[in-house]
Amino acid sequence: MLDVKAGDDASFEPLLQKYRIPLVSFLYRMVRDRAAAEDLAQEVFLRVYRARRRYSPNAKFTTWLFRIATNLALNALRDRRYRQGEISLEQSGENGCRAVDLPDREPGIEQHLMERDRAALIRRAIEALPEKQRAAVLLHKYHELDYEEIARILECSESALKSLLFRAYETLRVELAPLVNPPKA
Repeated sequence: MLDVKAGDDASFEPLLQKYRIPLVSFLYRMVRDRAAAEDLAQEVFLRVYRARRRYSPNAKFTTWLFRIATNLALNALRDRRYRQGEISLEQSGENGCRAVDLPDREPGIEQHLMERDRAALIRRAIEALPEKQRAAVLLHKYHELDYEEIARILECSESALKSLLFRAYETLRVELAPLVNPPKA
């Protein structure tokens, strides 16, 4: 990014290539809409490029990038809610993309179906979290960022982030308890 800041526009392409997929993945998990995630990722990179001359390496580039992405995703979710009204979790889960599409009669289909159902339950539980908790969990577990980076992205203290993650993981633990301790038949 420092090369881009210095005027080397060709250096922007490797940044785009390296961070596009993780960014779209994060945004998709936030907004639950593939097209919106792609559009938001494009907007993130556009904002990064426009701000290139003001870039200051006070934090990691990824921290800055994901802060922009998080803010855009939260704004998009608020705008969508404002336009459409609140959507129930069941509706958003029904309309969302499936995690895995499996062909018929594949060996071990029962195992694949169980894994798909488990992934869908986990995905729905994460989607049900409040927006800021969901962002924190996604950045922590899926993007493996450390507390300091996530706190900067979410613009909160590390202790506030730890509390946020604790509440999120506690909610997930309760929601996903049937996966860990399934009822005995």
